[in-house]
Amino acid sequence: MLERIRAEIAESGPMPFDRFMELALYDPDGGYYTTGALRSERSGDFLTSPEVSPLFGSTIARFVATERERLGEPFTVVECGAGGGSLLRPLLEALPGVAAWAVEVSPAARERLAAIPGVEVVDRLDRVPGGLRGVVIANELLDNLPAAVAIRRDTVWMEEMVTLGEGGLVPVEVPARPEVAAWAARHAGRVPEGARVEVQLAAGAWVEQALSVLEAGTVVAIDYGDDAAGLLSRRTEGTVRTYRGHHLGPDPLLDPGSADITVDVDFGALADTARGCGAEVEVITQREFLECWGLVEVVAELRRDELEAARSGDAMERLRLRSRLTEAETLLHPRGLGDFRVLVARVQVDGEGVP
Repeated sequence: MLERIRAEIAESGPMPFDRFMELALYDPDGGYYTTGALRSERSGDFLTSPEVSPLFGSTIARFVATERERLGEPFTVVECGAGGGSLLRPLLEALPGVAAWAVEVSPAARERLAAIPGVEVVDRLDRVPGGLRGVVIANELLDNLPAAVAIRRDTVWMEEMVTLGEGGLVPVEVPARPEVAAWAARHAGRVPEGARVEVQLAAGAWVEQALSVLEAGTVVAIDYGDDAAGLLSRRTEGTVRTYRGHHLGPDPLLDPGSADITVDVDFGALADTARGCGAEVEVITQREFLECWGLVEVVAELRRDELEAARSGDAMERLRLRSRLTEAETLLHPRGLGDFRVLVARVQVDGEGVP
């Protein structure tokens, strides 16, 4: 992968960071997600909420069931970045008869998804037919979509690109491309000199595409991030980072293709994009979303059952319930997964207002 990137830079000059991310993560011959084993599991490099607990999927299923009742049949669920199916499996178990599509770039993950009955598996969202009534879900997908890096210098925007240096790849500042400068000027807010802003054009394009798939329904995108005001304190160093082996990894330029590359998602920009597509939008925390759809009641029931198991002396059942309770509390933790953001963008039904 490194040699592929070096060759492209030698031929075309400094490489935009979003192009570098695209190659490092998604190149078919050496990208992090398109080669190797399934990444999002305990033996991989990171865990997402569905791997933490199946209660994540069963809780989202209650939201999807309400959408199904609102929209009627035929009803379709599309999960983008579906991984090995840790979200889709419990969701579909709670929603029998729902048509389902799984979109996933990883061959290893697609192989796992193909074992889920009734699920159509594709590698790109544009392979899903349009005109659907249903829900499009993306959990921890948008943070991995290629992002450029803009840097505030006096009254202008510069852009950090990747070029060749002694011994390896190095960053270099050049005048920002017009589309990068325009995005930063619109969405970054008032940032100080030297601020680093991840310009998320691809994430915005994904929201537009996901909404275009729906004749009527809802796009739900869950990820870590905030709006421009919430991201301001993170602009000094920027939020580009890597993950490997469940820990922060090396500088992304050191060994491209070997680690996950991620950025904090700008949900204010995504909300603006969705509204521009005519959707009705809200952004809330994961804790608020899961509480709204019944996880608090599940936690209370688990606590009651654990107490009953303790009173009856059933140590194994108590241990099982305690484990499930800990998982649920992890999903809701206000300084962890519970502080993730959830974008809910609804498309109107037959020209009527969305309830």
